[in-house]
Amino acid sequence: MPKGRVEVDGERCKGCGLCVNACPVDVLEVSDELNSSGYNYVQAVRSEDCIGCASCGIVCPDVALTVYREKSEKGV
Repeated sequence: MPKGRVEVDGERCKGCGLCVNACPVDVLEVSDELNSSGYNYVQAVRSEDCIGCASCGIVCPDVALTVYREKSEKGV
């Protein structure tokens, strides 16, 4: 299975949860903590399960997510 990593910019996130619903492996959750704008931002709670599909980043209206994917040994 491919491996990936997602980084959340908690200051940009407004906690809409679209990315949480889009993640096929339940990596993301809305935090109980607030950012400086008063929003409950999203955080990666199961980073080790990320497959790097970028579904979360595609649906994020605030461009608050960056997704990285590890290269496979075959270079794909």
